[in-house]
Amino acid sequence: MDYKEILKNARDNMGGFCIGCPVCNGLACRTKVPGPGGKGSGTAYIRNFEKMQEIQINMDTLFTGDKTDTRLTMFGRSFDIPVFAAPIGAVTVHYGSKLTEEEYLKTLFEGCAEAGIAAFGGDGPYEGAFSRPVAAIKEAGGIGVPTIKPWANEVMKERIIMSEESGAFAIATDVDASGLALIKNANPPAGPKSPSDLREIVEATELPVIVKGIMTRSGAIKAMEAGAYAIVVSNHGGRVLDHTPGTIEVLPEIAEAVKGKVKIIIDGGVRSGLDVFKCLALGADAVLIGRPFATMVYGGGKEGVKLYIDKIKAELIETMEMTGARNLKEINPTMVRG
Repeated sequence: MDYKEILKNARDNMGGFCIGCPVCNGLACRTKVPGPGGKGSGTAYIRNFEKMQEIQINMDTLFTGDKTDTRLTMFGRSFDIPVFAAPIGAVTVHYGSKLTEEEYLKTLFEGCAEAGIAAFGGDGPYEGAFSRPVAAIKEAGGIGVPTIKPWANEVMKERIIMSEESGAFAIATDVDASGLALIKNANPPAGPKSPSDLREIVEATELPVIVKGIMTRSGAIKAMEAGAYAIVVSNHGGRVLDHTPGTIEVLPEIAEAVKGKVKIIIDGGVRSGLDVFKCLALGADAVLIGRPFATMVYGGGKEGVKLYIDKIKAELIETMEMTGARNLKEINPTMVRG
């Protein structure tokens, strides 16, 4: 099975919700919700991708060094590449009924674990939205990260206990999900968190806590001061607010404020190993990739997941070899422009 075949299968299996574009750039599905589109005009989704493509890479092939090493150490674990699969919930709503939620999650978590990385699980206001990904993480030997919506703190604490029992090595909360209509109108509802709310959540577990949905320098500092182990620079794939900047645009100022104090992850428009390199050069420690992994699962199952991870790794190695970076720590801002 090759990449083109996987895309064709995905188009057939997603029932028109996602059309499996050769490049996942948001142009064909920009406002398609339910589906993989963005909020309002879809501008934020598209801008994530376009601003990523504007970053150029500086070649420098005059160097000496050892074999290229793409391994990432984070959460006290080693991962084959600095990439995680982003949380996607309600796949039957947004991608069609070809796969059940359980089938999708099992394929994604096991596929990622077998390929040397990990996936994040989703959450939502419907039955099983959190328990299913937690169960998938447990079945994958704890190789995964549950993501808890910004519910009332007592609800979040209940889900933290479930996460700990799954053997997960970290917990995330996507605070930007407070902008999702289904979440705001749920019972109990979710909403924005204060720094003191966030600290209460961090102190409720011994697991590292990742705060997803940071788009400003001040937001990064507040998450850091609340005790977050890591932040995710993210606008929720452009699905919670229209007309936001691309995540890669705000990454450098956020990295300037908190680099070395918390781990920095970024999502939004990351599609290739070259994009991964750009993010690391501008201050990220790792990236999350969302929509393309859904395409791989629907189009190729675990084989599709592995093929995509192998593709990202090969592109990252090639980029590192053409810029003189022999390991992730050697990737730096001088290697990109734009």
